[in-house]
Amino acid sequence: MASVSTYLNFPGNTEEAFVFYKSVFKTEFNNNIQRFGDLPTNPSQPPMEDHVKQMILHIELPILDGHILMGTDAPKEMGFNLTQGNNMHIQLAPNTKEEANQIFNDLSVGGVITMPLQDMFWGAYFGSCTDKFGINWMINFYNK
Repeated sequence: MASVSTYLNFPGNTEEAFVFYKSVFKTEFNNNIQRFGDLPTNPSQPPMEDHVKQMILHIELPILDGHILMGTDAPKEMGFNLTQGNNMHIQLAPNTKEEANQIFNDLSVGGVITMPLQDMFWGAYFGSCTDKFGINWMINFYNK
């Protein structure tokens, strides 16, 4: 089923923020909390520092009427430069791969592709872009 969710980036305090949101909305996290330490090792990358391994890679919390709040830490140790304005994305989960391609291609016109659509290790076809108006989008199609 197609859905829309809000994706938030934090400078290392995602877990604290989501524990707060959980208390506000009185809901439970979807799935398991994924941490950077859960990523497959990449021999071409330097070893990850222990405090970065504990940071949140992905977390989901239902808030209102099926809307999902998602989040991640954006560690500077991994090259992220978090500033006000790039800390939020609209995440779309279309029904088909064709729809994912169409939406992504259309949103990218005149904008910037930050990650081309591709099959990802978590089982999704994923890409991200910033549209010509400066809005950040993530397309996340799960072929179930």
